[in-house]
Amino acid sequence: MGRDHYGAERTRRVPWGAVALVLLTGLALMRNGTEFTEGPPQPAAAASLDLGPEVMGSPVDDGGVQPLPYAPASRVSIPSIDVDAPVIDVNLDPDGLIEAPPPEDPNLAGWYQNGIAPGQLGTAVVVGHVDNNSGPAVFFGLGSLQKGHLVEVTRYDGRVAIFEVYGVEVFSKDDFPGVRVYGDTGSAELRVITCGGGYTKSGGYDGNVVVFARMVETR
Repeated sequence: MGRDHYGAERTRRVPWGAVALVLLTGLALMRNGTEFTEGPPQPAAAASLDLGPEVMGSPVDDGGVQPLPYAPASRVSIPSIDVDAPVIDVNLDPDGLIEAPPPEDPNLAGWYQNGIAPGQLGTAVVVGHVDNNSGPAVFFGLGSLQKGHLVEVTRYDGRVAIFEVYGVEVFSKDDFPGVRVYGDTGSAELRVITCGGGYTKSGGYDGNVVVFARMVETR
């Protein structure tokens, strides 16, 4: 099994929208040779965005919460799906590809350290595997999230950024709407991404589950 990558980004600090069409093309690991046959939950229609495909923003009211300064992410918690996982910085490999968290540890998420920090003004991105050769991984249940669920990201400065989910979608990897997913909405936002959609042994998952959330509280 080859290494997993989040796609190509050839320069540092390129805006997310400029590289979104080639990000996250190899997130899932294939389930060959295991007894794990039940697929991950997929987003329900009730969790979809109340937006047209070209519109950014959301119906969530952030209550005027002030963005936080830059600080790396250290942990992500999603109580409604029993996620409580350390977050590691992921960087670029020698070929300029964003590296995935090591697949051997199923309870591990990654944050690209040259992007927006969770809680900063802009769109931060946290990624993780949906499964590995042993079974479900950290974001296996991501597709079951609903509007109003919370995602908490602890940072290395001791602050916690709390995000409220306002949409959950699955997008084809061949037609990934980069600007819609990664675009700056003018608020502190978070995207949590894993693989989803259809699955084949030869090609893995054909889509990405994307959780859209906006910061509503800090502590």
